[in-house]
Amino acid sequence: MGFSKQEYCSGLPFPSPEDLPHPGMKPGFPALQSDSSKTEPPESYSMKSGTQVSTTVLGPEQKMLDENASGDHEVSVSLGVINPACSNSSIPQSRGAHREEPFTTYFDEKIAVPEEKHSCFSFRKLWAFTGPGFLMSIVDPGNIECDLQSGALAGFKLLWVVLFSTTVGLLLQSLAARLGVVTGLHLAEVCHRQYPKVPRILLWLMVELAIIGVDMQEVIGSAIAINLLSGGRIPLWGGVLITIADTLIFLFLDKYGLRKLEAFFGFLITIMALTFGYEYVTVKPSQAQVLQGMFLPSCSGCRTPQIIQAVAIVGAVITPHNIYLHSALVKSRQVDRANKQEVREANKYFFIDSCIALFVSFIINIFVISVFAEAFFEKTNQQVVAVCKNSSSAHTHLFPDDNSTLTVDIYKGGVVLGCYFGPAALYIWAVGILAAGQSSTMTGTYSGQFVMEGFLNLKWSRFARVSLTRSIAIIPALLIAVFQDVEHLTGMNDFLNVLQSLQLPFALIPILTFTSLRPVMSEFANGLGWRILGGIVVLVVCSINMFFVVVYVQGLGHVALYVVAAVVSVAYLSFLFYLGWQCFIALGMSFLDCGHTQHGSTGRVSY
Repeated sequence: MGFSKQEYCSGLPFPSPEDLPHPGMKPGFPALQSDSSKTEPPESYSMKSGTQVSTTVLGPEQKMLDENASGDHEVSVSLGVINPACSNSSIPQSRGAHREEPFTTYFDEKIAVPEEKHSCFSFRKLWAFTGPGFLMSIVDPGNIECDLQSGALAGFKLLWVVLFSTTVGLLLQSLAARLGVVTGLHLAEVCHRQYPKVPRILLWLMVELAIIGVDMQEVIGSAIAINLLSGGRIPLWGGVLITIADTLIFLFLDKYGLRKLEAFFGFLITIMALTFGYEYVTVKPSQAQVLQGMFLPSCSGCRTPQIIQAVAIVGAVITPHNIYLHSALVKSRQVDRANKQEVREANKYFFIDSCIALFVSFIINIFVISVFAEAFFEKTNQQVVAVCKNSSSAHTHLFPDDNSTLTVDIYKGGVVLGCYFGPAALYIWAVGILAAGQSSTMTGTYSGQFVMEGFLNLKWSRFARVSLTRSIAIIPALLIAVFQDVEHLTGMNDFLNVLQSLQLPFALIPILTFTSLRPVMSEFANGLGWRILGGIVVLVVCSINMFFVVVYVQGLGHVALYVVAAVVSVAYLSFLFYLGWQCFIALGMSFLDCGHTQHGSTGRVSY
């Protein structure tokens, strides 16, 4: 079923341009300003339900009368257009006299923004808006493992991929923040109102899968860090069980208020920057090679492992759940959405916040990749074994005594750092991994809460939500820790990093779609340049994922696995095509709208 750009959102057609508010016009639309009791509005079919609805999209406090055979009765109009110029409310009306309870933000408090007139920039205001960017830019253990493997596998060659991913991440996070500020709704809430039921549920499942994957990486990373810090006295399965305490720590900190929680995140990020910065200073990588790898894109001699690693970097740096998270976190600041100047100001300061946070995240990623590129690229296991024996390391048995190329993970990475640069390097590495694990626990919990509330309109307590996600994450990690070894446990991180990349389009496409629709974003909708750039990013990311799907399926080597993978791949690519098709229509490519639209004398739109 096709649909035009104006008919896209909320299952309701959008008002025509002449119906949109203009300067000096009081809230509402022309059709409402007239005598509605004498004017029968045209009708349309809803995308979601197929029922007839009014084409006139009203402000949150407005209703119109719909005359039919049974007499006059009130008809509510759900949120088709979110117009910041007309209202400061984002709550749709329910049918009849009954109204839904306000869909409140996850936070119980709002951060006040200081008033400063006649100032184009204020550090006080920047401080008030600082926080959400750092929560969404957290470097998790899966990201760290992806970085160190990139350095060990490809040297400095993939640094430009990190720069590209961080830049794309800044683009997406700025769109996410803008959506939350302008509409007063986070991305999951907008998806709930705009997509039909089946795509909405599928989208929710994909995002939940990404969140569970991140939580599994946190469990794995924290368990390994605890094992390293205890000198092996606490087994991996014991570390997995200890991570259950993360939920209690999180809930305890959450009681002290949002700003204190944001300060704790800042503390964890500082620990990561210091610990991985220490490793960088200790190893002393070649600055010329760092700059060359960062600004001269190339990957000469790269084969399938390096290409898969590049795909994993994209998924590790741009985590899909953080896009949903950021669009919700910006709602924690007091911004009058009816005041366009305040909205512009909020967008500006949130963008600066994102730039600073993602720059810090980028530096941490560069630290880790450069350390392992300088010290361990093209090293053999035999060389590592000799050094570890000389340093009397208790972990020498982890590496086979042969001439095969060294492969590392977050566990072996700490061990080889300890062998080459002393025990301090090992313990400092473990502290950094533990900080990464703790920070990702909290962001995963927040994301899960927002996603569940938004997509399903289902409100759970913090404890119930974090308990569900952590239970699903702990079970497979615990089983592998008990019955397998550390290599199988860290091997899950590799798979989960690629999984994050495959889930990325399910955040990228919706955020680009909705921020490009002027009826949703009003004057804050993406301009032509942003839409072109966003469309290119969508094509690049989806092409990378399609390539990976083909490479992955070819490497399975079993007929039954081929069949299962083929079915899953077709379903995955079909859903991507559906979302991408709608996205490009929203970007202005109306020729892709293959639906047949007819306007009859009654104004009814049929497909």
